[in-house]
Amino acid sequence: MRYAKIRKMDISNGPGVRVSLFVQGCTFNCKNCFNPETHDFNGGKEFTEETLDELLKLCEKDYIVGLSLLGGEPMHPKNIETTTMIAKKFKEKFPDKNLWAWTGFLFDRDLKDKEILKYLDFLVDGQYVDELHDFTLKWRGSSNQRVIDVPKSLKENKIILYEN
Repeated sequence: MRYAKIRKMDISNGPGVRVSLFVQGCTFNCKNCFNPETHDFNGGKEFTEETLDELLKLCEKDYIVGLSLLGGEPMHPKNIETTTMIAKKFKEKFPDKNLWAWTGFLFDRDLKDKEILKYLDFLVDGQYVDELHDFTLKWRGSSNQRVIDVPKSLKENKIILYEN
């Protein structure tokens, strides 16, 4: 997998101060995507063991409340094996910190059997739709996107939306 960037102190992609990994590669190409430079699977840098070590080290700081996986498309078949491994290692090392991910895929249609869900706390799903853009929404760009409480949804076998 390749990645575009790592933000060491991000306050816009989930609650609190967090580390964010922007993966490289997306086939959705949503109109007016906020990150079109991440669409090319050949762009960015190779994600290596050293990158993983750096990412986890950044998450050790007391003021970091969690990790966010976005992109690009972290759930794309070319990326999901690596993002699942990252999610698993993160939750093993930091069980009390939260893990957020953003995807254009749908939780209940495309991701319901994916291993990564075992490690996610919250998932923002659905493609960005420019005609449904709403600046007042928290952690999502368009009103069709959902902020899903993953553990509760898995436990109850239905989508449970996150309540701030």
